[in-house]
Amino acid sequence: MNWYEKLNQYFPIEEMKSKEQMDVLLSERGDVYHKDEGPNHVLIYVEFNGFVFVDYLFVSKDARGQGLGRKLMDKLKSKNKPVILEVEPVQYDETDTEKRLRFYAREEFQHASKIGYRRRSLATGQETVMEILYWSPNAADEEAIYEAMVQTYRDIHKYKDKEIYGASFAPADEALSFKEERNEDILEPFEKV
Repeated sequence: MNWYEKLNQYFPIEEMKSKEQMDVLLSERGDVYHKDEGPNHVLIYVEFNGFVFVDYLFVSKDARGQGLGRKLMDKLKSKNKPVILEVEPVQYDETDTEKRLRFYAREEFQHASKIGYRRRSLATGQETVMEILYWSPNAADEEAIYEAMVQTYRDIHKYKDKEIYGASFAPADEALSFKEERNEDILEPFEKV
């Protein structure tokens, strides 16, 4: 099974980029868009000057609990810049979402609870609410994380969207919002006691 099939089987269709868009990003934006794969993992990430964005992280069920996820996170953290990613809110009927949040809490990620993010899938038309998590070596504030998300959304998620999908994703200022009041911290139930 190739890397895209692994991702496609694990992630919901509304969260997936098309293979065509990912191939275009890897070939045309290979200066910032990277793929790291092995027999038991696929890591797709973006590295800009000021931050790293994890587009997709897949660790096979056979390798879970063996430290591979931590090793991949350590690789990104060693770049000494904020590491940002999107997650779906916890769905108690789906244990993988809870396991993912528990993993990121152990890895000392924080919930960017001032950032609102709604993304409409061009594949399904379904709108998905996502949460932003981040780890920072230098206590980046949520406003800086928001600006990094706007750049990622504009330069990566929307990259050639109309050309590839026949339609455009919503503009960044419609998909992402920043508010002063905080939402509930989705990682709080998973933090170490």
